[in-house]
Amino acid sequence: MLKKISFTVNGLQVALEVDVRESLLEVLRERLGYTGVKKGCEVGECGACTVLIDGTPVDSCIYLAVWADGKDIVTIEGIAKNGELSKVQKAFIEEGAIQCGFCTPGYVLTATAMAAKGKKYTREEIKRELSGHLCRCTGYQNIIKAVEKALAD
Repeated sequence: MLKKISFTVNGLQVALEVDVRESLLEVLRERLGYTGVKKGCEVGECGACTVLIDGTPVDSCIYLAVWADGKDIVTIEGIAKNGELSKVQKAFIEEGAIQCGFCTPGYVLTATAMAAKGKKYTREEIKRELSGHLCRCTGYQNIIKAVEKALAD
């Protein structure tokens, strides 16, 4: 069964028909070309598919596209403004928190949502906020340092 939905992605209005069984991940990657949304576990465990929906980090692999109707969605492609990296993206580069890069978009989006709250986080709170993400390359310490740096600026 198809349903017509509309939402914004990175500030652009989108309207399309989706199968009611399609995940937001499938629509963003395969139909709209936002390949920064990574297809990892497909069960909401790894965080590679994280997007911001109305400012909240969400695993798009387990979020049905029909639920996105009327929502504001931000992918990693929408974080930099006018070619200028965000403070979170810069912190990830400066702290060497990127290796293969597969998990990076999810981490950056979650850290961006944390920064938008304007809250001061302890290291333990940062770890808890990032606990829905898996990284097989970095050992996590540089990721935590990058988030601490981005939140301190």
